[in-house]
Amino acid sequence: MFTATEILKQRMNYQPDSDSGLVRRIAAGEEMALNELVTLYGQRLYSYALRLTGEPTIAEDVLQESLIAVWQGANRYRGEGRLVAWLLGIVHNKAFGLLRQPSRHQVDSLNSEHEIATSAPGPDDLIESDERAHLVQVGLESLSMEHRLVLELVFYQGLTLKEAAEICGCPLGTVKSRLNYAKNRLKGLLHRQGLDAEDVA
Repeated sequence: MFTATEILKQRMNYQPDSDSGLVRRIAAGEEMALNELVTLYGQRLYSYALRLTGEPTIAEDVLQESLIAVWQGANRYRGEGRLVAWLLGIVHNKAFGLLRQPSRHQVDSLNSEHEIATSAPGPDDLIESDERAHLVQVGLESLSMEHRLVLELVFYQGLTLKEAAEICGCPLGTVKSRLNYAKNRLKGLLHRQGLDAEDVA
């Protein structure tokens, strides 16, 4: 359906529409509306799929399956929550569905790749960025999957605690405690490696 490269290309000449209007158009079978949704949210959905799976090829499959689900189930979106939370929930379910298949590897890490930078950094910046990314990745891998998922959804994806709880299928209080634990543990690990604790809000 769409590759990660095609998603980036579709960002050009994008004309925004309201989320509810966009979904209504998709539900009505307007393919251009799905293209607009990919332009608006595609890279973010792919990034989340990649963090969950750790493998670009599986992340591509997850994105394809998720977009098909959006196309087929757009009429079930009632606009009661943010569209991005609904979309990330679909990606979340599709990722774990694919990874539960016998031919797939079990989830064992969250990928820490960053989106393509808008400007080319210098060599020193690249080295510092690589070291920082590596330390963050080590910190993430020290957490349980439950704690990493909550940190990913709230810290990296910007969802509310309620939205994260709905995606993870657990009580709000559980999400709060997992997030606090994950943030404090990650901050401690990064601080011991000489990284500013402010890197984890």
